[in-house]
Amino acid sequence: MCGIFGYAGTLDTNTLINGLLKLEYRGYDSAGIAIIKDGKIILSKSVGKVSELSKQALPLLKDTQFSIGIAHTRWATHGNPTELNAHPHHTIEGSLALVHNGIIDNYKTLKRELELKGYTFYSETDSEIIVKLIDSNYKEDLKQAVLDSLPHLNGSYSIAVISEKEPDRIIAVRNGCSLILGIAPNSIILSSDLSAIVEHTNQAIYLDDGDVVDINQGTLRITNFSSETLLRLPVTIEWTTEQASKSGYEHYLLKEIMEQPESTASTVRNRVPTNKELPIKLAGLENVSDKLKVINRIVLLGIGTSFYSCKLGELYFEELTGIPCIAYMTPEFRLKSNTLNNKTWVIAVSQSGETFDTIQAILKAKQSGALVTGIVNVVGSTISRITDAGVYNQIGPEISVASTKAFSSQALLLLLHALYLNQINSNYTPNYDLVDAITKLPSQIQETLENANNVEKLSQRFHNVNDIYFLGLKYNYPIALEGALKLKEISPNIHAEALSAGELKHGFIAMIDENRPTIAINPSDSVNSKTSNAIEQVKARNGTVITLLTSQDDADNNSIIIPQTSELLQPILCNIVLQLFAYYCSVLNGYDVDRPRNLAKSVTVE
Repeated sequence: MCGIFGYAGTLDTNTLINGLLKLEYRGYDSAGIAIIKDGKIILSKSVGKVSELSKQALPLLKDTQFSIGIAHTRWATHGNPTELNAHPHHTIEGSLALVHNGIIDNYKTLKRELELKGYTFYSETDSEIIVKLIDSNYKEDLKQAVLDSLPHLNGSYSIAVISEKEPDRIIAVRNGCSLILGIAPNSIILSSDLSAIVEHTNQAIYLDDGDVVDINQGTLRITNFSSETLLRLPVTIEWTTEQASKSGYEHYLLKEIMEQPESTASTVRNRVPTNKELPIKLAGLENVSDKLKVINRIVLLGIGTSFYSCKLGELYFEELTGIPCIAYMTPEFRLKSNTLNNKTWVIAVSQSGETFDTIQAILKAKQSGALVTGIVNVVGSTISRITDAGVYNQIGPEISVASTKAFSSQALLLLLHALYLNQINSNYTPNYDLVDAITKLPSQIQETLENANNVEKLSQRFHNVNDIYFLGLKYNYPIALEGALKLKEISPNIHAEALSAGELKHGFIAMIDENRPTIAINPSDSVNSKTSNAIEQVKARNGTVITLLTSQDDADNNSIIIPQTSELLQPILCNIVLQLFAYYCSVLNGYDVDRPRNLAKSVTVE
């Protein structure tokens, strides 16, 4: 959840601040930096966003250059957002400083043990315990002190630590939380993800759990916990600095919504034939195609937005393959009995590829002998490395905390997975109409986005209500769930709730009145008449209905018209309208769209 940034090379305070700004979507409760200047660690910490830290740190360290530094932006787990709880954490005499992402499960026990040794604590965090533990083991070698401390830590963590006694050295460890190295000609960068690396270099090393990084006087050595040297080769980052910027948009979220014509085109490029004689191509699954031929059950794993794409994928698989499929929220899957076997195909979906619960669910699924593949956006991420095979979204970086273009890509890829599974079976019948509709989807997304002004006008009328219900059926029910989530995420003054159109009479109808509008997703599809019946029941109780339609026949001034496409693809277009609605409501309600309250982009802790 938190963001770690470290730099070894010639740098100034701006380097650390800019690194944190790129990582701020991972947490923005507080921030801090630590450098070594004239043999002494200098700390600067503040509550709030990185901009607050910048106001404090830049004047303090004006015109200062140094060779190493560590920085942190926090998403609070243990302790409120305060300056004392902000990272970097340090020893009382200030000789060590440390940044940490993760959770230490046994921190209370360790704290009591350290207190018996005479240590005192100034914060409420589990992270402070780590730096004091390392200090208790420190003699003359920082790396050895870290190695002696690691066996005592239970939980997930990535850390970076510096010492006044070794002023040109950073020791970092990855164990359960993302940590990446950037390799530049005259510097080495540590970062929780790629976004803070791409402006410095396009060469990255993806660390594995158990890797210990020793950056010492410009040299790099990676070992395991037993100090055995490991070979970790850099790979080329395909993202550009431009892709990771706002490109003139006011918010990353709006930029990423507007990128969806290109991101969906990129998702299907070289995978969906423009020539009807060619099959669906998913190169990432070719090595496991023989195993897929005997599959008799499919399990989809995700959480948050990724789970709702899985709910849509569940319908795709059963419609197109006839094979039973079920979508699970990964925290729930982890708690259920493992009934999978070697004829089960598990597909894990995560934009970041670092989602903690999804990683743990994958490890559980693999214990059963199931085939486990992934759909992720970040090349080299943990999920891409622990699954048996997988497919990348190929949509470029998604920076805003609220996920938008990733959902469209995930849904499309799950549809392609279903088509691919059907294709490799002997009774395969090509679905030319659906393939043709997929190739046309990017242009229809563009047409939908050109209607953004009408969505904004609706938002102006409804952004200050207290409650909104989202109603959908069949393929549109997951979209109702995702639409409600998006509104809750970025405009939390509105209570948003989703329901199936068939569920209305079983409780929700008691809540309907003139002050609680309903957004009904009702394209011209196989369940149009059933959804229309539910809409009439809402109206009969004086409820206001905002409708998403593909036909002008039933439109009114509360309607948005969306291009008509295949019933399986229609939800993607509908969802883009709901993304825009949530965005405009958030702006009108005065929220920080890219940094929703209490949320962070990548949930890497339990």
